[in-house]
Amino acid sequence: MSDRSGPGPAPRPEDTARALLPLVGGAANVTSIANCISRLRLGLADRSRVRDADVRALPGVLGVVEDDTYQVVVGPRAVNAVAEAFGRLVEEEGGADEGRQDGGTDTAEELAERGAAIRAANKRRNATPFKLFLRRIANIFVPLIPALIACGIIAGVTGLLRNLGWLEGAVPALTAISSGFMSLITVFVGMNAAKEFGGTPVLGGAVAAIIPFAGVADVQVFGTALSPGQGGVLGALGAAVLCAFVERRVRRHMPGTLDVLLTPTIAVLVAGLATVFGLMLAAGALSEAIGAGADWLLGTAGAFAGLVLGGLFLPLVMLGLHQALIPIHTTLIDLEGYTTLLPILSMAGAGQVGAALAVYRRLKHDEGIRATVRSALPAGLLGVGEPLIYGVTLPLGRPFITACAGGAVGGAFVGLMGQLWATTGSTAIGPSGWALFPLVQGSAGIGPAVAVYGGGLLVGYAAGFVLTLLFGFPKGAAVPAEAVGEAVAPGPTPG
Repeated sequence: MSDRSGPGPAPRPEDTARALLPLVGGAANVTSIANCISRLRLGLADRSRVRDADVRALPGVLGVVEDDTYQVVVGPRAVNAVAEAFGRLVEEEGGADEGRQDGGTDTAEELAERGAAIRAANKRRNATPFKLFLRRIANIFVPLIPALIACGIIAGVTGLLRNLGWLEGAVPALTAISSGFMSLITVFVGMNAAKEFGGTPVLGGAVAAIIPFAGVADVQVFGTALSPGQGGVLGALGAAVLCAFVERRVRRHMPGTLDVLLTPTIAVLVAGLATVFGLMLAAGALSEAIGAGADWLLGTAGAFAGLVLGGLFLPLVMLGLHQALIPIHTTLIDLEGYTTLLPILSMAGAGQVGAALAVYRRLKHDEGIRATVRSALPAGLLGVGEPLIYGVTLPLGRPFITACAGGAVGGAFVGLMGQLWATTGSTAIGPSGWALFPLVQGSAGIGPAVAVYGGGLLVGYAAGFVLTLLFGFPKGAAVPAEAVGEAVAPGPTPG
């Protein structure tokens, strides 16, 4: 790993990008550049040209994750600037072949063939039906998270102003701002779902718009009137997927002269009738079952449920399986105004912070690891756990396990408080850690919810810290700084 013998100044993003480019095979080897909250995601033509050990050793690089793209973890503070600088370098040097490490030169055909083979292998490894399904679910819901966060925070502020009796003239306007998106979230889900499943986005939005339309109250199905919003995001998801399926099938057989008129009409009519007379009822029943199940779980087995959820969330994130929870969070927010699962799952990050603090205390003479902890800890406190995962606990092994255990203890605390006193939820999905406080709401109001969530964080910090000190290191064993940052996650994680 890189020399991190002292904290020193953080490397400039431009320096990190300039040092990274030749290590991934040069500009000619880069086929795509993107970034998420903490990772630079690179599409590569030839994976064999990457010098992994040197990439992990770069100052400012916290780890590497392999999925369908090559993902370099640089942390939330640096990732946007690094991605921008890296993109400029690739554009400036585009077409320049860095050459092979053995001194030879790849022809374009050889490079294309090897790159195609590597991409195919990566695709096969990550293209199990379940992973593809989860990836599609993420592609539908993740783009909505910024709006959910913004509207959730505004809703929290509006509720506080209403309770305090302040700025009463502004409360209706703030309510409209915070509630408008949620009243039409089914339309956005429908558009994203149609696009993801090969249909026209606006047609998916059109059939999903049936669900919140007030006029569905005049529709009788099996002698019962429908309710506007019945079925929620799950109904919108099913309606849009069905619309995309019908659209694709009809278009295959429709003459070109009639396609522009008849294909969208048939798709919307068929999917719309199925939505009104079937999907809204089925999805409504499923949504109610999810809400009742969550209430029962936390009301009767809150401590145990919190223990399991808080303890398993970090491994779920590493495997990408947490994406299956996104529609559940959204459904609970749609039904109850908040999701009770997110605060419990956030305790996994608290356990991670506590474990990192224990590593910092335990390895007093390893300034390299301590510098990594110092640089990654602020992001961890704000709910971005990847720098701590890939830069500290996962490479060390045992501290990752004790971090999960700390999250389990914190989750059990939040679940127990839900049983004995007040449930705690979040009005939006996305952030965790301290960043979740503006979104916290609960069955007994904001005050008790904030108290429970804050108490859970403290319990998670303490449990992760103590458990890591007691069980996180082999007795008498020294852990070298070179071990940190050298692990590769076993599966994809969003970030």
